Amino acid sequence: MEGFNRMAKIILNKPVLICLYGFPGSGKSFVARNLTEHISLAHVSADRVRSELFANPRYDNQENAIVSHLMNYMSEEFLSAGLSVAYDANTLRVSQRRGLRELAAKHRAAHLLIWLQIDVESAYIRTQRRDRRTYDDKYAEPQTHESFNRQLSTMQNPKDEQYLVISGKHAFVTQKSAIVNRLYQMGLIPSDTVQSNITKPELVNLIPRRPIVPLDVARRNISITQ
Repeated sequence: MEGFNRMAKIILNKPVLICLYGFPGSGKSFVARNLTEHISLAHVSADRVRSELFANPRYDNQENAIVSHLMNYMSEEFLSAGLSVAYDANTLRVSQRRGLRELAAKHRAAHLLIWLQIDVESAYIRTQRRDRRTYDDKYAEPQTHESFNRQLSTMQNPKDEQYLVISGKHAFVTQKSAIVNRLYQMGLIPSDTVQSNITKPELVNLIPRRPIVPLDVARRNISITQ
């Protein structure tokens, strides 16, 4: 039988709402999708929701509000049913993240914010090399220099918030180890589950002290292959 030998998914002690933050191209959808293959989570993807609602997405404020409203509605329904959620959208603003923490608390669910860190140049290059044949890239927003820098200009780094930092450049096995360890620290999984799912100690990158600076590709002489 297909999947017979696959390791069973991790079952959490209580529902959790996992949210993501990071540059476009930092690997948020990659992490969310892979987490749902190892942990019992519902994957609620903004890119997928948008593709189902709009044949030709505009990515404007009105459209973003509709997608966000539906994302929150779906997440609330899952949490109210006792199911954990991987909230696969870039939680750019402090107010958005506060609202999601309140949504989790309303349903007595735990909340985990994951900050995927990667340098700006590598993130931009990834957005230009997306393979639309793969699931993670199929529905992703196309990025130009202008749209990429515009998103960076709206990002509000977490400060007085609880979050886990992982590298957007590490392999998923390392990313998963850090996430599983944090879930254990939060009392959501037993110690024996941690031992069987962690291959390396938690790896934490230093949080950049300087503000986000938009990418100037021309100045840095970066050549992008279409």
